[in-house]
Amino acid sequence: MTGAGRGIGRAIAIALAAAGADVAIASRTRTDLDSLAREIQGHGRRALVLACDVGKTTDLESLVPRCVEGLGRLDVLINNAGGAGSNDPLRTTPEQFLKTLEWNVLPAFALTRLAVPAMRATGGGSVINITSAAARYAQRSFSSYGTAKAALTQLTRLLAQDFAPHIRVNAIAPGPVVTEALGKYLTPEVRAAMEKRTPLARLGTVEDVAAAALYLATPASSWMTGKTLELDGGAEATVWPL
Repeated sequence: MTGAGRGIGRAIAIALAAAGADVAIASRTRTDLDSLAREIQGHGRRALVLACDVGKTTDLESLVPRCVEGLGRLDVLINNAGGAGSNDPLRTTPEQFLKTLEWNVLPAFALTRLAVPAMRATGGGSVINITSAAARYAQRSFSSYGTAKAALTQLTRLLAQDFAPHIRVNAIAPGPVVTEALGKYLTPEVRAAMEKRTPLARLGTVEDVAAAALYLATPASSWMTGKTLELDGGAEATVWPL
């Protein structure tokens, strides 16, 4: 799993370990991974620490061989690395726009391409892409990030067709989830306004996303591919108080 060190990625890794999986965890910050590895081992499972930058081709290409060598096989790939902040389209250069698009789409495509042969070698597997509700909401100041995640959502649908029937490819599109990154914007007033606009009257938690990932990783979702789970508390539009 990429982007495993913090937030959603960390919660998914812990949920998989609690369910009985050995987990290969990748991110740029080794200290975050070492801490996570100890939690995984606390569940009696193996944790393979893979410090890397998925934006670098050489790092990316080493992940699957290192995973197979360390754990013996690869059954589930979770493409979680990505993200971006808001942007002003009049101040965003084409180069900046492209950088956001590349960061959110290319590592997921490249790593899926590298992982599929290893999955086929053991009978199949599941690919899970972490996209965003921003991919479908029409809102101000998210033209770069929303477009990038919309591309990842569509890539999920297309690769599902390419790799069926033995490899399933699905996605999760979280709405606002309380993480360290979001927390710095959540004043009590902002949070109250967002919760008021959410039908289920609360923001998401990393555990909510982890539960969805666990479903997609297991045979419980064996008849699902090319789909995106919209995990947003029932919101049909952005709940940001913009």
